[in-house]
Amino acid sequence: MKVLWKSVLLAGVSSLSIGGIGSVAAAQDTASAQVDTVVVTARRREESLQDVPIAVSAMSGEALEAIGAQDLTAVAQSMPNVTLENSRATNSTLTAFIRGVGQQDPVAGFEQGVGIYLDDVYLNRPQGAVLDVYDVERVEVLRGPQGTLYGRNTVGGAVKYVTRRLEADQPTFNAKLAYGSYNQLDAVVSGSIPLSDTFRVGAAVALLTRDGFGTNLTTGEENYNKDVLSARFSAEFEPTENLLIRFAIDHTQDDSAARQGYRLLPTISGAQPTLLNGDYDTLAGITTFGPIRKNELTATGGQLLIDWSINENWTFKSITAYREDETNSPIDFDSTAPQKFDAPVVYTNEQLSQELQLIYEGDRMTFVGGLYYLDANAFDAFDVVFTTVTSFTLGDVDTKTWAAFGEVTFDLSDAWSLTLGGRYTEDERTSRVIRQTFLGVNSPYFGNAGAVNLTPTVTVGGQQVVPEFNGSRTDEAFTPRVILAWEPSDTVNIYASYSQGFKGGGFDPRGNYSNADVRGGFLPETVDSYELGIKATLFDGRATANTAIFFADYQDVQIPGSVIVVGPPVSFVGTVTNAGAAEMSGVEFEGAASFTDNLSGTLAIGYIDAKYTEFMAGGINVASARDVQNTPDWTGSASLTYKAPLSMFSRTGEISFNGSAAYRGDTQQFEVAIPLLDQPGFWLYDAAVNWISDDGHLKLSLVGRNLADERYITSGYNFPGAATDNSVLAFWGNPRTVTASIAFRY
Repeated sequence: MKVLWKSVLLAGVSSLSIGGIGSVAAAQDTASAQVDTVVVTARRREESLQDVPIAVSAMSGEALEAIGAQDLTAVAQSMPNVTLENSRATNSTLTAFIRGVGQQDPVAGFEQGVGIYLDDVYLNRPQGAVLDVYDVERVEVLRGPQGTLYGRNTVGGAVKYVTRRLEADQPTFNAKLAYGSYNQLDAVVSGSIPLSDTFRVGAAVALLTRDGFGTNLTTGEENYNKDVLSARFSAEFEPTENLLIRFAIDHTQDDSAARQGYRLLPTISGAQPTLLNGDYDTLAGITTFGPIRKNELTATGGQLLIDWSINENWTFKSITAYREDETNSPIDFDSTAPQKFDAPVVYTNEQLSQELQLIYEGDRMTFVGGLYYLDANAFDAFDVVFTTVTSFTLGDVDTKTWAAFGEVTFDLSDAWSLTLGGRYTEDERTSRVIRQTFLGVNSPYFGNAGAVNLTPTVTVGGQQVVPEFNGSRTDEAFTPRVILAWEPSDTVNIYASYSQGFKGGGFDPRGNYSNADVRGGFLPETVDSYELGIKATLFDGRATANTAIFFADYQDVQIPGSVIVVGPPVSFVGTVTNAGAAEMSGVEFEGAASFTDNLSGTLAIGYIDAKYTEFMAGGINVASARDVQNTPDWTGSASLTYKAPLSMFSRTGEISFNGSAAYRGDTQQFEVAIPLLDQPGFWLYDAAVNWISDDGHLKLSLVGRNLADERYITSGYNFPGAATDNSVLAFWGNPRTVTASIAFRY
């Protein structure tokens, strides 16, 4: 607690510091220099960020472009207590943690604890969730459980990716071309056209390519390259000013090479030592010998929004969506040329969702309520090849969930308001799992018809069959939220809140179902969160200073993992542990200031004390020897931007210089410390120069990211031992890159 209060004091000092600089700015007669007003939909309706009594951060599409953000993971660099990373051995699967809550292992049918939303549509699976930054209006990050309005699987928070609306009364055309380090070549084209006074269409296409940061020294392929084609089409019909019907469809094809890891230990025989340099290089051989030799993701989704303003007080919304994706991935767990520990993997996901909302906005009361339904399927099949023995797993998980929710805000007076909300959720999970062991390299599912099945059979109806597991469970929960807010003036918002999040239980689609505990499945997890916050707008709008203090009680923590069963025969088994309980307490500060008309800055600081209070292993509480993964104690960032008028190419315009630094403290990859994989604290430094013409038609940019070329581990595999040939692999964050771009907007 001493460190917590130290961080609170630091946040307060930071607020005063911004205020002090703001007062200097006032003395310089810069009354026009104000921090931009940010509008968010964190409570399912449009509100100023400063008026929302929850911890939420937001970045506009323009701000993301200005810092050279290429995908969704970039926003975490400037937000406190947030982790967004590529999952290990993937290019487009997302690992998300907020305030210590999340899951590292993207197990099929096992949803993460941070909800990812694309235009208010929940993405049920992390595959394809590393969304590229193009045609985006803003990204919002809601910290803490959002169980009332956003529902299940938002026990840590929610990330909202909001795309741009179409212009109603004039055609638009935007084109951007970028070239940078490692032969990065990006081309993005978007536009819209009104076909009548009430109907308009638009589209955006992005081709995003880059050579690898390293090389596969066995196959000659690129490693950590990028080859993505994404497209989005939308149509809007607005027959009256009170009715909007919007249809959108998006498609992504990711043909980037398989991302393979870097060995941190030599093989037991010493035949393959660790590489002496080239952290992004690999010796993985599965893409030469395996049945799946190419990494490929195909993701498609469509949604229909009906937004009807019934009258000046009531609004009805319907959001219907369907999404599907398929991933083929060759994973080389040992990163060696021979097929010693390789895994061809297939994931497919489908989801159909329907949400109905009814919104009331009156003089003294605001209400948001509705119904939600989701029908989803997650299928995966994979081999794990141990030289001449193959462990095969097939998992098929159906999820059906529905919820009824409502939240009402009463203005008790001009200064005081009370928000009461709740959501009832019913979550049904049905799983089918097949686990088999074969003598031979790969199973019949992956093309080896001659593999010999070593799996013991059972007698069913007089016939010998390979056993399979079929299980189902239904979990129910009511998740409330209460917020008391006090606005003593138009520029100060003080609030206290309690909220709860819920994530349903299920079955590990990779589990060993000969074990009775595994057959019973894993339990739901819940988070009870308490928060005290203050949001202040200072010096006539020239600065903002927002601070939140929180405490969370995390129960029945779901931790997916995997182990090697030496056998004989050797096999690969998934595990899910309900770790008992954890507590998270911390503080977050976010500030922005316009010091003068030309100079502005931002500051973000996060501190969290995350610890297990109960973690049972073999009947013993080992909580003191376990740590919360992917949750550094300290996170922070600071930036300065200087703008000045500058004419170029016979055009008047403005040039801006931006410099930023971000810090991330010591990070542990798993619950148990692994010195080879755990990442010490580090800094990242970025800089950008942007010039834009006054009419907005032309923009030139030069962006440098990770300018110090810091090497930092984002994830890894830990399978030491003889059965896996001493496999411990690391995956790294991006090295230094410099990108130049030109954009036309009309």
